[in-house]
Amino acid sequence: MTAESPVKTRTTQRCQIVGVIATGADLARAMALPEPPDLFELRLDHLLPMLDELEKKIAGLRAPLIATARHSAEGGAHALSGRRRRELLARFLPYARYVDVELRSAESFHALLSSLPHRNVTKIFSLHDFDSTPTPRSLHARARKAKSLGAAIFKVATRTDTAAQLGRLLEFISEEEPGLAISVMGIGRLGAVSRVALAAGGSAMAYAALADPQVEGQLTVEQMQTAFRLLGLR
Repeated sequence: MTAESPVKTRTTQRCQIVGVIATGADLARAMALPEPPDLFELRLDHLLPMLDELEKKIAGLRAPLIATARHSAEGGAHALSGRRRRELLARFLPYARYVDVELRSAESFHALLSSLPHRNVTKIFSLHDFDSTPTPRSLHARARKAKSLGAAIFKVATRTDTAAQLGRLLEFISEEEPGLAISVMGIGRLGAVSRVALAAGGSAMAYAALADPQVEGQLTVEQMQTAFRLLGLR
């Protein structure tokens, strides 16, 4: 799955488990897992104090990498400026198979994002809403915008404290966006249920914790792998 040949449509794709590396403990666990996930995400905004150590150990990670440096309004650490976030992504771009940038930052990251096809790196645009879940209509509009800006994958993580909120995500993912893979997950009381249900419903990726969960409802990589086997997703 490259920038030139995007991820398959959800009718043929296999949901990939993503282990999130945001701390030193996560990094140590990632390197020691007997069964690594399909992908690792490097939360560079969280890993800022240990970038040199990360760079020295990165070759020991036995799965392709997603590089991201999150906007503070969408859960990013250290309130990083756009310029600092671009610097972090540029530094780790040589190691990455994917780069994830929030949809809100797409225009200000244009120069970096336009270089990705030449580097064989796939573009992910994302939306994180920790307070609510937008309507399916609103999510589809944002997915279409992500596609128009060249995304291969649109990632959505929103609040799922209620069945109605989870229902919006299930309705959203039930309708395909042609030529665009969708990764959807919930945060909150129904977060764990949502990650398994949405993976079974066609989500391209399911994000999981390596050591301590970063958000409410995040399962561990091992729990996600077990759930996938029980559901026949592996």
